Amino acid sequence: MVSATKTAASARGQAEERSADRRPHAVLLDIGLPGVDGYEVARRMKAMLPAVRLIALSGYGQPEDKLRSNAAGFDVHLVKPVDVEGLMKVLGAGR
Repeated sequence: MVSATKTAASARGQAEERSADRRPHAVLLDIGLPGVDGYEVARRMKAMLPAVRLIALSGYGQPEDKLRSNAAGFDVHLVKPVDVEGLMKVLGAGR
């Protein structure tokens, strides 16, 4: 069974700040955030929390999109709409 605590961040710097405070095992991060580059957020989070499992959520699913998210530090790239069962498997695999 996977348990989770939801924390939302909507402004520049909030995701990194909240993750540093809470030290999560996994973070679901939308790449296409308004006003901030999700790839840059991923780079910052991995620098602060190298063990965190970063899961990209994106409307883009071409091979080059997945390579770009991997280069930014994402561990998994999921294409929206995300299949809940698949997401649960990804979260369970990170334990």
